[in-house]
Amino acid sequence: MLNDRLPISPAAAKALVARPDLWATAARAALELAPRGWWRRAPYLPLPEPEWLHFRLVTAYGGDGSTKMGAEELITWLAWKRDFPH
Repeated sequence: MLNDRLPISPAAAKALVARPDLWATAARAALELAPRGWWRRAPYLPLPEPEWLHFRLVTAYGGDGSTKMGAEELITWLAWKRDFPH
């Protein structure tokens, strides 16, 4: 299911929609996290590999990896990424 592959909560997605100043940063971040050739495989979206995403969610939040990034965390991370590009 696509929702299982999204690393952010619905509230985080809604918060991002309300912040057009972070849209370009979010798009760049999605492409950075996407595996090579993501456009060749369904669902044809730049989503991280499920195994990598599970590892990152477990290391960030503990538990079984089912916790999604919340709205405040996403907005803070994207603002930091925008203001301090690598």
